[in-house]
Amino acid sequence: MNPLLGGKVIAVTGGASGIGLAICRRFGREGARVAVIDMNGEEASRQVKALKGSGIEATAFTCDVGREEECLQTLQALMDVYGGIDILVNNAGLTQRSAFVDTQTAVYEKIMAVNFFGALYCTKAAIKSLIERRGVIVVTSSHAGYAPLLGRTGYSASKHALHGLFESLRTEVKNMGVHVMMVCPGFTRTNLQERALDGDGSITRHPQSRVGAEDTPEHVAEAVFRGVMKRKRILILTPTGKITYWLSRLAPGLYEQIMASKLKQELIRRPPSF
Repeated sequence: MNPLLGGKVIAVTGGASGIGLAICRRFGREGARVAVIDMNGEEASRQVKALKGSGIEATAFTCDVGREEECLQTLQALMDVYGGIDILVNNAGLTQRSAFVDTQTAVYEKIMAVNFFGALYCTKAAIKSLIERRGVIVVTSSHAGYAPLLGRTGYSASKHALHGLFESLRTEVKNMGVHVMMVCPGFTRTNLQERALDGDGSITRHPQSRVGAEDTPEHVAEAVFRGVMKRKRILILTPTGKITYWLSRLAPGLYEQIMASKLKQELIRRPPSF
């Protein structure tokens, strides 16, 4: 148990699976009290039962982060239970795999509602408590938050928007004792890609391409834990992610050429399988 985390309250959106669940487990093992926030309330309750079985204090909260009123009500209910929030992890997200010309504007609205506005709504609801407790805001971004990514215009836009919002927010709350950390994982073994949206809003049939080795939620969670302890500003995970970061800045044309060649197969339409 970490004495700096014992009794602290961590709230994690998208906390019932993938990276979010791994973060709940990692911080819970260090003595943090865990609020698992997820749209799938049944799965959140199931994971909370498992967390409690391993000795972690945890509570499940059902919330669609794309709805402002739900975020306000959920975060207030959470603070009523725990008295406040010390660490807010904005992790819930959606992705897509579809060409811009084939993507309906409703898909962009849905992605922005969850990825960007969900983080905004939850942070807005928790900010006073975070200031009072001199807390930490963690934001799950992506390599797509600092570099273009073919076939993911909506996803990339939402992640770029997160950087604009939270890096600016950092300048406002830093002197109030609140720390903001951006986390940029690479391709990670979660169900996010399995739920990627196609241009019409359905689950895509476009195959996923990977650039570099696939990461694990547990590795990402460990990096987040260490980053919070060291109050890092940004975590760029995986060797491919670091290469992407620097190449997209120093040689953007070359980066775009390489990236497009690796991912262009994703946009080839496949017939439905029966």
